[in-house]
Amino acid sequence: MATEQELKELVRQKYSDIALQDKDTNAASCCGAGGCSTEVYNIMSDDYTTLEGYHADADLGLGCGLPTQFARIQKGDTVIDLGSGAGNDCFIARNETGETGKVIGIDFTPAMIDKARNNATARGFSNVDFIQGDIENMPLAANIADVVVSNCVLNLVPNKDAVLKEIFRVLKPGGHFSISDIVLEGDLPAGIQQAAEMYAGCVAGAIQKEVYLQLIHTNGFTQVTVQKEKVITIPDDILSSYLSAEQITAFNNSSTGIYSITVYAEKPEACCPPGCCK
Repeated sequence: MATEQELKELVRQKYSDIALQDKDTNAASCCGAGGCSTEVYNIMSDDYTTLEGYHADADLGLGCGLPTQFARIQKGDTVIDLGSGAGNDCFIARNETGETGKVIGIDFTPAMIDKARNNATARGFSNVDFIQGDIENMPLAANIADVVVSNCVLNLVPNKDAVLKEIFRVLKPGGHFSISDIVLEGDLPAGIQQAAEMYAGCVAGAIQKEVYLQLIHTNGFTQVTVQKEKVITIPDDILSSYLSAEQITAFNNSSTGIYSITVYAEKPEACCPPGCCK
């Protein structure tokens, strides 16, 4: 079993490779972990093209939802995007915050940070910053964000509890998040659980939906709401890299479900016990 650091390096390398690929030949979506069919691009990602502020150059097809569409961003807000990639959600968030707001993207892959900064510079965006950092230990002060968004990223992080604690810390009292992520109901076959590529592809690192939502509650968030849910189906040609034909049939006929959910939650205006908002 890989260590947390080994998993992080696996993800960093995978997403560095994606960032450095030519966009037209990039065959990797969030589940695009090599050897993929042409269907992979649509396995998890939703269509951003109708959203105001969308820039095709920043869309690498790596998401599993549309968190910015559900994030209730207001003019003048400070927004943090966790795992900001090439800047797609940041630029849509900027359209919502306007010139008086601020958007901060955090990603721990240097190649993604470079790509996002180049995209922002090309568009003359002065109120969008990209910072290299680990979302388990964000290089940001407490209580600075009105909104946190993230798209198919927490499933890539070994310590999801630490990320939720950091989200709580950086949000202002009364602030909120909208996060799209992959969760499970039932158990994945061992061949998928143990596949490094399926971890980097957002599947093997997913946890049970009930556990995911409970972690949010446990970390002090309120008004926890699933804003959207969709079933994720992995094509057989991808599964065949990890499972036998018999195992694929058994998996497809099992009760195990893979889902993309978009979750909303708030940091309370007043916290208990005293001091937890500091």
